Amino acid sequence: MGAKGLDVRQDISAVVLRKKARQEKDGKVVSRLFGIANVLDGMNRGEAARQAGMNRQTLCDWIHQYNDKGVEGLRDRPKGHAPRALTPEQEKKLEAIVEQTPEGTLIRWRRVDLKTVIEKEFGVTYHERSVGKVLRRMGFVRLSVRPLHPEANLEEQEAFKKTLPPKLHKSSPITQLEKILSSGSKTKRGSDKKVR
Repeated sequence: MGAKGLDVRQDISAVVLRKKARQEKDGKVVSRLFGIANVLDGMNRGEAARQAGMNRQTLCDWIHQYNDKGVEGLRDRPKGHAPRALTPEQEKKLEAIVEQTPEGTLIRWRRVDLKTVIEKEFGVTYHERSVGKVLRRMGFVRLSVRPLHPEANLEEQEAFKKTLPPKLHKSSPITQLEKILSSGSKTKRGSDKKVR
C-alpha cells in the first residue's frame, strides 16, 4: 500500500525501482519509476508526482499500468498505422480498373469517381484524399491537363507558330565574354583617406 487509497504492487521494492531507473535510458520511464518508488516509500501522491515531474492523475494512471504489466507497462506503446482497408488482392483489382479507360461519359479517372467504384466493388468507404494516397502507393501519379479555352481555334494557333522567327543561334564566346565584362555595378570613388 502506498499513498492513501492507492494500491501499488509490492513485488519490487522502491530501492530496486530506483536502481532500475538509474539504468534506464528512456527519460519518461525513469520519471515514472521514480514516481512509483516515491509512492512505495509512503510519500503522498501529489508530492510523489511533483518530485517525478508529473501531475497526480498522470502518476495514478502509470501506477495502474505498473500494477497490470510491471515495469514494461511504463513504456510508451509504439505508434502504428491503421491496417489497410483494401487487401492486396483488392488493390490489384483496383489497379486493373484504373489502368482501363472509364466507361460512359468519363474521359479519365478522378478520385471522386474511384471513391464510388471502391465503395461499389469492395464495400470500403474512403475519403477522396485517402483514394489519392492509395493511388500514390500503387505507383499512380496525378496528371493535370493543360487548360484549353472553349473558344480556342487550334488552326489559328498552329498558323501563328509558323510565323514566329527561327530560334536565335547560341552567342559566340566573345559576345559572352563581353556580356560578363559589361555586367556588374557602377564603379564608385574610393575613400579620400591616404593609405600610409
